[in-house]
Amino acid sequence: MDPDNLRRETIRDSGSGPMHLEPVQKWVLSVLAAVTIAHLAVGLVIAALYVDQSRTDAVVGLNIISAAFGLIAVAVFRAIHQKPILTPWLALGLVPGIVGLWLCLG
Repeated sequence: MDPDNLRRETIRDSGSGPMHLEPVQKWVLSVLAAVTIAHLAVGLVIAALYVDQSRTDAVVGLNIISAAFGLIAVAVFRAIHQKPILTPWLALGLVPGIVGLWLCLG
């Protein structure tokens, strides 16, 4: 750096398209949030697998809570992308609870 000739460096567009950071931030945030909440849902299913099988109420309850967190994960993903939350994609959130019930009671 030359103190007598102060210049600010600029990043020139390479012609490969505009550099937008906001869509990338949305995708990173939405995937991070959805995966984190989905891990919680799967953890509840795993907890239900270790509950005493005579406690059917606890097993079913943990799987219902797991399905609720699955729904929340999908809703958060769609909300971050500013899409309508009530869509058929919301049914994807029920998968952890349904699979958990099948594993625990089947």
